[in-house]
This record gives sequence, C-alpha cells and structure tokens, in this order.
Amino acid sequence: MKYNIVKLHLKSDVPIGATASKVRGYIGNEFSEHMLLHNHINEDKYIFNYPFIQYKVIDNEVIILGIDEGGEILKKISPEITCLDVDRKYRITEKILSEKEADIKPSSEEKHYKFITPWLGLNTKNYPKYMALRSWKEKKELINSILVGNILSMSKGLGIIVNKRLYAKTHFEEHIVDYKAVKMNAFTGEFKIHYDIPDYFGLGKGVSQGFGCVKQIIDE
Repeated sequence: MKYNIVKLHLKSDVPIGATASKVRGYIGNEFSEHMLLHNHINEDKYIFNYPFIQYKVIDNEVIILGIDEGGEILKKISPEITCLDVDRKYRITEKILSEKEADIKPSSEEKHYKFITPWLGLNTKNYPKYMALRSWKEKKELINSILVGNILSMSKGLGIIVNKRLYAKTHFEEHIVDYKAVKMNAFTGEFKIHYDIPDYFGLGKGVSQGFGCVKQIIDE
C-alpha cells in the first residue's frame, strides 16, 4: 500500500541535547488539539496503534515523521514551530519539510537495513524467555522472530495485509538504555528482510519517542 510521508527536519542555533521523548512532550503540549501528536485521547485513554507521528533526535537534530493524516498535521503546524523548549529553549533556525509517497509492502528482493536508534524488541512477555536461553544462537532465533513480529505489527497498524512468510537475518549488538526511567535491553545493528520499509520508520516499543528507527543500506 502507498502512503504519503512527511518529514520535518528542525535545526537550531546550537545542537539539541534533548531526548525525542521530551521533544514529543513539548510539541504535544503546544498543539494538544491534534491527538496524533501525543496519542492521548484524555488523561486516562491512549491511542494504542502504530504511531502516525514519530519523533527522532539524531546527531543532535530533530526529525519528526508524519504518515498520511500525521503528515497533514505536520504541514499545518510547521510554520508555528519557532522554538523547542526542552530542558532549555532552542531557537529553530531552519525547517526542512519534505514529502513523498512510499509503497510499504513485502518485497520480492531482500532489503538491507540498520537501526540508527536502539531497537526495543523485548517486552514483559518475551524478556524472561530471552534471558532464560543459554546459547546466543537460540537468542538470535528469538530476536529474529520478534523483529518479524514487529514488522507484522507495523503492517497491521497501517492496514497492510502480508500474505507471505517473512524471515529476518540479523547482526545486532545488545545495549542497556533508559525507557520511561526504566533500564531496558535494546539492540543496534543491521538486518535483512524481504520488506520495503521507508527510512526513519520505527519498529518495536517506543516508536513515537524515537526508538527502533530504521534506515536502508544500499548495497553496491
């Protein structure tokens, strides 16, 4: 299926030292009338779906990704974003808004990707199973299946029907990161799979807050 994708790139007079979570909090509060910016219906209800707006802080610069309706919201609020008040106030000196259409679907060709932000593939259900496995081979098989599951979850959230079996090849390194003030296992590295994933889309937990950000590697 084809989706309209808008990418808003914000640059400031000094490198932005905040997390994507804090950027999300600021933008969501400033434009609270748009639920997709913060995924809160009210104080007690949330939108539990693949996020159509995702925040990233990469190399001390902010990238906000909008998909379909999320992209329309980004185009609407972009002229009004003049600063980011996160830990300190950053003056926005440049805004780059780009728009394109992408076909997100299983691919006949194997595609090569890397996680440019840590991927939170483990959750409360699969973490005990992962930790109980003794060999790295067993752990890798589980991680591969979790990654495929994340891609299928993304597909479901976007309304994409996947009618073929997916297999992932991975080469990851394990890290410990902070997610909502909790230490969690995360992974960075590369993977290959027969699926078209647009650059800067996120997989796994914490997608709206910058985790699991994917970028394609073009093999020569």
